[in-house]
Amino acid sequence: MKSRVLELNASDERGIAVIREKVKDFSRTTVTSKVSGYPCPPYKIVILDEADSMTKDAQSALRRTMETYSTTTRFCIVCNYVSRIIEPITSRCAKFRFKSLPIEDIQSRLEMICLEEGVNLAANTMQTLIQCSGGDLRKAITFLQSGYNLQGSKPITPSMINEMAGKIPDDIIRQCIEAWSSNDMNEIQKVIQNAMNEGYSGENLLIQLHDEIIQDQNLTTLQKAQISQILSTVDIDLVQGADEHLQVLNLMAQVASIAAS
Repeated sequence: MKSRVLELNASDERGIAVIREKVKDFSRTTVTSKVSGYPCPPYKIVILDEADSMTKDAQSALRRTMETYSTTTRFCIVCNYVSRIIEPITSRCAKFRFKSLPIEDIQSRLEMICLEEGVNLAANTMQTLIQCSGGDLRKAITFLQSGYNLQGSKPITPSMINEMAGKIPDDIIRQCIEAWSSNDMNEIQKVIQNAMNEGYSGENLLIQLHDEIIQDQNLTTLQKAQISQILSTVDIDLVQGADEHLQVLNLMAQVASIAAS
């Protein structure tokens, strides 16, 4: 197994030097003779987890390695954001997109962990865990583990999970709604500046504002559709590394303009 599979994850150093040395040296050697009676393919496998965190130079070096040793090695590239992988690599890959896990499966696994590890949850904490994880079981388990490290045998509360997840308090979201409803740019700037100063994520703010906009009875269907287009543009800009403060401010200004029309 070790002679045929190389796995590198986010905790490993994966700069250009590692690609040129470790990955290249592993890829260039041919596989050993086939073991009789064992279904072993005639090639090696390199698994790069969270490859979107690799530098562009390292990705370019990886592309050359993929081209040179394609006859002896297959590459499995795992990432959260395919937009952060350079085009010469993505064009050479077959893409498989995985959906979020069903809520029932996440809840079943979390309940099993709580039972086996003796984790005590307060009322509604399980629902908060599932909601904050967004279908990501690993994230839900991380929140659960962090809560247990803080509380021990004491119950883990929903407010603790919300705080660990970086969920923005309802009063700040309400201030955002009031700001765009007033169409006062000074007030919008003040509210967004306060939210950014508190250290809240622009991505989380975007998600929660989206939910509020969808449920807002004061906006027409056309207005919601127009705002949704702006939300999608801001979302991709944030994913690609744009400034959070400016992007959220731009979103709020455009939402205020549409809401006032």
